[in-house]
Amino acid sequence: MALTDQSTSIRAGEELDVAVIDPYLKAHISTLSGTPKISQFPGGASNLTYLLEYPEQEFVLRRPPFGHRAKSAHDMGREYRILNQLNAGFPYCPKAYVHCTDESVIGAEFYVMQRVNGIILRSDMPTELNFSPAQTRALCQSFIDKLVELHNVDYQACGLGDLGKPEGYVQRQIGGWIDRYEKALTPDAPLWEPVKAWLKDKMPADHPKSAIVHNDYRFDNVILDPKDPSQIIGVLDWELTTIGDPLMDLGNTLAYWIEASDPAPVQMMRRQPSNAAGMLTRQEFVDYYAERAGIQIASIDFYYTYGLFRLAGIVQQIYYRYYHGQTQDKRFAQFIHMNKLLEQMCLQVIAKSQL
Repeated sequence: MALTDQSTSIRAGEELDVAVIDPYLKAHISTLSGTPKISQFPGGASNLTYLLEYPEQEFVLRRPPFGHRAKSAHDMGREYRILNQLNAGFPYCPKAYVHCTDESVIGAEFYVMQRVNGIILRSDMPTELNFSPAQTRALCQSFIDKLVELHNVDYQACGLGDLGKPEGYVQRQIGGWIDRYEKALTPDAPLWEPVKAWLKDKMPADHPKSAIVHNDYRFDNVILDPKDPSQIIGVLDWELTTIGDPLMDLGNTLAYWIEASDPAPVQMMRRQPSNAAGMLTRQEFVDYYAERAGIQIASIDFYYTYGLFRLAGIVQQIYYRYYHGQTQDKRFAQFIHMNKLLEQMCLQVIAKSQL
């Protein structure tokens, strides 16, 4: 088994036409020759990611999913711009080469970037890594360190000061995700009324120091160095990035952080090895983040509940496409059950919260 992230055959209905994409890229990247081999990366339930292998160089092409899409989601132009400008302050962004806004080329906007060849962790820690609990803990801390580093970037110096509006960020996120969730409702989806009411009632003020918010920071969006897998050499999936409250970003990441003590139904949602021996618990994650960021976090309950609700919104948007036959990907059939489980997780947090 190869440790570096491997592409596979393209899923049915998600093909790229090499006869179209090849001449387009050669018109924009003059050094290319030959015909590319095109395959697809298996990870991700939102944007589609392909590997284009030319004799001289390998590229990654990203495009939005097929079917219904939220208006503000899957902004290829934003991600392209971030990759090219954020690198000055956060040197883990792959280089972006081409951004195509002409949807007639492949049926959607897309961009092409450098392939950073490395290890991407999926559901379980590869046995080939043979990491001890201490090594796993060090990797986990490195993962958090990169998030703190991102939140400390001088985004004005990178020319990204207009990327978002930090004032009123918390309120906009809560209102925005409630609206997006309701627009993606299907007859079999829960309404989330108690959780929505609690989030509105417990909404804190914006964090005094705004930051670059990745909005999808997970282990399967970071690339590990094949020569030293304890080191992170790349961070991916920047299309949702904005300027806002760093603790909301922390809540987003915690929503994916399923620890070893979580019950079996929750474990079934896990898509990163956050349960491995040596990984920090959610509370340890928060404590370490606060220590490295030099801040105090009295309670994480609001931010964690927000992260879970936002995740449910994403899950429901994807399930909406499957429910209405806009995608053939059978993975999404179970997303309605994930949505219902996320609601129960939120209700449990709220029941124990001191807020």
